[in-house]
Amino acid sequence: MNYESEKLKNFKRDFKKRCFQFSLNIIRLCSKLRINRNCWPILDQLIRSATSVGANITEGGYAASKKDFINYFQISVKSSSETEYWLSILKEITTNEKQTISELLDESIQLRKIISTIILNTKNN
Repeated sequence: MNYESEKLKNFKRDFKKRCFQFSLNIIRLCSKLRINRNCWPILDQLIRSATSVGANITEGGYAASKKDFINYFQISVKSSSETEYWLSILKEITTNEKQTISELLDESIQLRKIISTIILNTKNN
């Protein structure tokens, strides 16, 4: 195996782990914020959108075609954008966990940018 293919293999593995950890961190945050009943619908939507990012990345890894792969990754970009929306709302309405929310918002933006780059590179190859 050459250096480039090993590097790509490591990137894929690490990126999936990063998406998985992001999902776990969102779930942990939502568990802490469940105290406020008014936030429940937002937290439910946040969990759905955030976990969708990694789930679609994983599914895309087993895509049958390039078009199918791109479709799964485009869904991940949309889910990441939705996650950013829900995190932004939480940041405005909650009094605690603002630092954690800011860190997760930043991570969501970074993930979206990486996924968008993967889509562009895939389309160009």
